Amino acid sequence: MKQILEFEKPIMNLKEKIAELKKFTGESEIDLTDEIATLEKRLAELEDNIYGNLKPWQRVQMARHQDRPTTLDYISELFTDFLEFHGDRTFGDDEAIVTGIAYYKEVPITVIGHQRGKNTKENIRRNFGMPHPEGYRKALRHMKQAEKFNRPIICFIDTKGADPGKESEERGQSEAIARNLMEMAGLKVPIICIVIGEGGSGGALALGVGDRIFMLENSTYSVISPEGAAALLWKDAGLAQKAAESMKITAPDLFELGIIDEIVPEPKGGAHRDIEQQAKNMDAVIEKALKELADLTTEELLENRWEKYKQIGDFKE
Repeated sequence: MKQILEFEKPIMNLKEKIAELKKFTGESEIDLTDEIATLEKRLAELEDNIYGNLKPWQRVQMARHQDRPTTLDYISELFTDFLEFHGDRTFGDDEAIVTGIAYYKEVPITVIGHQRGKNTKENIRRNFGMPHPEGYRKALRHMKQAEKFNRPIICFIDTKGADPGKESEERGQSEAIARNLMEMAGLKVPIICIVIGEGGSGGALALGVGDRIFMLENSTYSVISPEGAAALLWKDAGLAQKAAESMKITAPDLFELGIIDEIVPEPKGGAHRDIEQQAKNMDAVIEKALKELADLTTEELLENRWEKYKQIGDFKE
C-alpha cells in the first residue's frame, strides 16, 4: 500500500472522486465529461498550491517517504555496468552503505551512498540506512581507490545518522567519521555529493565533503533531527514540527545560506512519483559539475574545495 502523507489527503480524495466519475461514465450512458474536466482543473490547482508551498515539516515527511528512491534506484537509472564492492578489510561488510564502480556516460566513476530499505525486512538488513564504522571505512577504502585510478567520486546521502549503538562506538564510530572528513578534504579527484533524502548528523557528513553539494528539492540536511532538537530544547520530541520550522534544514534554506550549490527539482509530488524524471534532473547537474571540475588542475581543485568550506558560516568577534 502506497504511503499517503496527511497533507496529501485532499489531493488523494479528489483523485478518487475523478476516478469514480470516469468509472461511472464508462458503465453508463451519462456524459460527465464537463464535470470531470472541472475536477481535473481543480486537482491541478490543488497540487500546485500544496506541493508548491511545502512547509519545512512537510519536506521532512517527504524526505522520509517510504517509497522515496534510494541510492541503488539512482545507480540503476544514472549509471551503467555497476560493480558493487563489499567489506572494509578490517571487520566486515556494512550493507547500510553501497559502494562500487560504474560508467557515467562512458566515464569510469566511483559511486558511494547510504542505502536504506523500503520495507521492514530490508530496513533491518540495511540497519535503516544508519552505517556502522565498517561502512564508513568501506567508503573510504574505495575513495582512496578512486584517487589512485583518477576516477571522480559521486556520493548519495540518505541517512538519519550513523549507528548510535554500543558496538559501533566500541569499533570506533566517531574516529571513522572524522577520518572520512579529513581524507575527503584532501582527495585529489572531483567529488560530487547529492542529498537524496535525509542528511542526518555526522552520519551524512562522513560522505558529504565535496567540490559540489546538491540537494533534492524535498530533502533535508541537518546536524540533528527535528525530534532530537525538540527533545534537547523543549524536552518534548513531539514538538518536532516546531523545531523543523526554525532549524533551516530544507534545501531552499541551505541554498540561501550558501551551504549547498544547487537545488535539484523534483517532480510534482516528490521524487517517488517519477523516478525517471528525477534521474534526468540529477543527470543534468552531475554532467555539468563533472565538466566544470574536469577543467581544473589538482591544485585548483583542492584550493577551491578549501575555500568553499572556509566560507561557510558566519561569526563575530
